[in-house]
Formats: sequence, structure tokens, C-alpha cells
Amino acid sequence: MAVLGSDDPRITAFGLLLEAHSAVLGAVATDLARTSHLPAPEFEVLLRLSRSPGQRLRLTELANQVRLSTSGMSRLVDRVEAAGLVRREACPSDRRGAFAVLTEAGEAALSNALPSHLESLERNVVAPLGPEDLATLQGLLRRLRDKAGADEAP
Repeated sequence: MAVLGSDDPRITAFGLLLEAHSAVLGAVATDLARTSHLPAPEFEVLLRLSRSPGQRLRLTELANQVRLSTSGMSRLVDRVEAAGLVRREACPSDRRGAFAVLTEAGEAALSNALPSHLESLERNVVAPLGPEDLATLQGLLRRLRDKAGADEAP
């Protein structure tokens, strides 16, 4: 017998969201590592930087976008920087701040990884949904993200 309330549709929706996230992320990360030899976290850093103005972001902003602690992001950027895919630049307005900047080698690595990544997204996300559902999903996920982000703000 289920605990009273445990079969609430809100719990079901949240559980399905987590399960879908885990399944799709696992499939896409496996494809990415197999085809590009870039682990998913490194790929995510390169992708976020490529989509940012000037192909650079403050480390704190990058950490927020990928949901890592600042120390976790610093270690991740250390690894990507050691591979020559990003470089750090000092922030002129804050001596303690730094930017992660995409390098030419990082652009090349991302360009090499993107075709197979897009194929994986097509297979694991778009094909099961279809283009119309994908647009709906994007809108719903943005609303969830933005609402959660607004609730986190001081």
C-alpha cells in the first residue's frame, strides 16, 4: 500500500524528469566520450564558452551555468587549460576574478565533437519527441529553470 500522497502526479512528474535526465545524459555522454574523446564536463565548458560573447565567461558565471561549485569549476578549468583548450585571463575590474577563454585548439576540439554530438541529440532527444514536442519541451524547461533561478535569487 502506497504512503498517502506518494502517488501524487507532481511526484510522478518530477521523478520522470529525473529519470529522463539521467537516461538521456548517460546516452549522450557515452556517445560523446566514444566519438570525440572529450568527457562531457569538458565538452560542456567548451560549448558554454563558444556560445558566450567574446567566447569567454567569468569562472563564477561558468560554474553557475554548469551547476558546479567554484572550486569544482576551478579544477575542471585546470584540466581543460592543461589540454590547451581554454586559457585564463585576469578580470580587470576584480583582482580575484578570472575569465575562462576558449582557445583556437578549444574551438577545433568543439568543432570536431559537434557533428557526432548533434547526431546523438537527434537520436536520443529529437527522434523520440519530434520537432514540435522539442520546441514545447524547450519552452517548458526554460520556464522551470527561470522560476527555480528566480526563487534562488537573494
